[in-house]
Parts: sequence; structure tokens; C-alpha cells
Amino acid sequence: MSLVLYDCTPAPSPRRARILLAEKGIDYENVQVDLANKEQLGEAYRKINPSCTVPALKLEDGTVLTENAGIAAFAEAYKPEPPLLGSTPEEKGLVATWNTRVEFEGLMAVAEVLRNTSKGMVDRATTGPVNYAQIPELAERGRQRVDVFFDTLNDRLKGRDFIAIDTFSVADITALVVVDFAKWIKAEAKPEHEDVRRWHEAASARPSAKA
Repeated sequence: MSLVLYDCTPAPSPRRARILLAEKGIDYENVQVDLANKEQLGEAYRKINPSCTVPALKLEDGTVLTENAGIAAFAEAYKPEPPLLGSTPEEKGLVATWNTRVEFEGLMAVAEVLRNTSKGMVDRATTGPVNYAQIPELAERGRQRVDVFFDTLNDRLKGRDFIAIDTFSVADITALVVVDFAKWIKAEAKPEHEDVRRWHEAASARPSAKA
């Protein structure tokens, strides 16, 4: 049995998994889940992932990993080279730190805006099996957080080619996806964010970015 990635090509979270697997050179079968038509909430997909989210990676023994952190941990052990979670204790700590910061300060901020303003997400303000109402005030806060995130990322990238350590890591994967995802809410790096723009151009040029 081959690895199976349950995916939705336009969505940011499964894109993180695709880039990671491409960087590792890990082959898998791709199964699309139609989020627009709420296929993730159907009984068939709930049997695969009760959390009703993508990505989900089914392993060769049938185990299903439902979070990007779990998929990254598996991929690093399954094929250690190139290391994307860091090689030394210090590097591993830095990668985990910056990946988490990008998730919470960037990805969640963009999602906060999108899910609390999109007409197609009324009563779907969070992912998962439970419906939650939109809160417009959270969208306003999210936009402020996105602005701060771009400032933070730019400061971190001054004099650096990569975000966490001296090599490409999952922190760069997450940040690349977040910067592209921010365009969904018409947010992007400003002219003064020249280090973000420089880094983003280089990250986008990697073959894995097209996965």
C-alpha cells in the first residue's frame, strides 16, 4: 500500500504537506477532497479523519496522520535527508519555535480574517465538524495581526536567507504558504518589507513550491 495524501489543491494547509513531501522526495497517491462542496463533512471522509480537515496522510499500515506537525515528524523519520526540522538540538529548537510563531502569528491571523468575513463560510468560522458563527470583530483583529506578522517576519529575515536556521526548513514552508495565503484577504508584503520580498522570491523559485 502506498502513502495516500487527502488534499484540496487550493487550500493552504494541505499545500504545506505537499511542499514538505516534495522537498523530501516522498511519493504518494493524491486524493482530492472537495472542501467547497463540504465533502470533508461527509460520512465517508469522517471515517478517514473525524476532525474533517485536510491534509490527512494515510500511511502504508493504514495509520492516518491528520496534522501538518505529525506529517512533518513522520516524513523526517521516514526519509531523514534533507533535514527539514533541524539537525542539532539548537536547530531543532529554532525550527520548532519559528514554525509555531509563523502558524500562530501569521496563518491563524489570515484565517481569522477569511473565515470571519467570507460569505461562503457563514457558520463555518473554524475548521472541523462543529459549526461556529462568524465574529466580525475577530476579522478586524486578524488584519492588525497580519500587519504585525509581516513586520516580524521582515525583522527576522534581515541578513538571513532562511527563517529559522541557515538551511531551508518547515518554518520556511509554513511562511511561504502564509504569505501566499494572505493574498486571499488582499494582504501582502509592503515595499518596506524588502527582506520578506527577497526571501519570498527565492522560496517561490524552489521546485517544491509548485507542488
